[in-house]
Amino acid sequence: MARSSTRPTSRDVAQAAGVSQAAVSLVLGEKWRGRVSAATADRVRAAARELGYRPNLAARNLRLGRTRTVLLVVPALTTEFFAGVYTGAARVAAAHGFGVVLYPSPEGIGPARDPFASAQAALDGVIASSMAADALAAIRGDQLPLVMLDSDPAGSLGGATVNLDIADGVRQLCEHLFDLGHRRLLHLAADVASWTFEVRARELARRAAAVPGARVRTARAPISIDGAVSATLAALGGPGPRPTAVVCDDDKLAAGAYKAIRRAGLRVPEDVSVTGLDDLALATAIDPELTTVRLDAELFGERGMQALLAVLEGGTPAGGDIPVQLVVRGSTAPPGTP
Repeated sequence: MARSSTRPTSRDVAQAAGVSQAAVSLVLGEKWRGRVSAATADRVRAAARELGYRPNLAARNLRLGRTRTVLLVVPALTTEFFAGVYTGAARVAAAHGFGVVLYPSPEGIGPARDPFASAQAALDGVIASSMAADALAAIRGDQLPLVMLDSDPAGSLGGATVNLDIADGVRQLCEHLFDLGHRRLLHLAADVASWTFEVRARELARRAAAVPGARVRTARAPISIDGAVSATLAALGGPGPRPTAVVCDDDKLAAGAYKAIRRAGLRVPEDVSVTGLDDLALATAIDPELTTVRLDAELFGERGMQALLAVLEGGTPAGGDIPVQLVVRGSTAPPGTP
């Protein structure tokens, strides 16, 4: 079959395959199942490859009312975790002919300015972290097909949800610390109004309540090294017995806890054990390396994009939380003698 010197059209493919243009459109648009035979679909694809045919995506999208662009709303671009979420989402999007636009809502300065004259005209859908949910109002993102990440399924603005199994991660941490003999825990909690951090606090309290003699004291801190240092120092110097373990809402807070413990003249883990939650690169850069819960950020992004694709096709996203895994390193040990 000879290639045409001009750009081939769907009519050329139809003639080469011996089918109608409508059949070509169905096959190349992946809408053929149940409407044309598998043999016909194979014949159309073979003809398109031989001719070097590429569909006019702009024209097709105009006909379908699709932009094939989705928005990923995250708290900030400086966080390694959300970089992984973007990588996973973009990988799945690219495989389906979609692009992903990032919309950061940095903590402390409010949502970024709306980059769209009309989000509804520019986007097919939105994937949003619950930590940046307030930004949705600025672009009316809740008016579009929506998937919420790390969000309460009962209050997710009417969108689908994709969650990591954070509660199970806290369970794994608690079992590890209680098995080592710890009973006095300090919860270094992220001072961020977000469902995912509420889950951490709730599960930690529930697990401690089931262990005789276990107590949890809470200190809140912004997600920063300096904030964690100040909050941990204040808690270590407070009244009552010193905590033997610090349970941190994320790895950055844990790094700050390390600094505070050493400033107080104590050692990690001989005097105070420390745990994190994320398993960022930071976890193995500090000494001793951090016991933490590994969250697969790229898989999180992939599942978020897959869920949005299912919503756009009128289907139901796959259910079930994404498993997480405790990684035990050198920052935890049995409690020492006060």
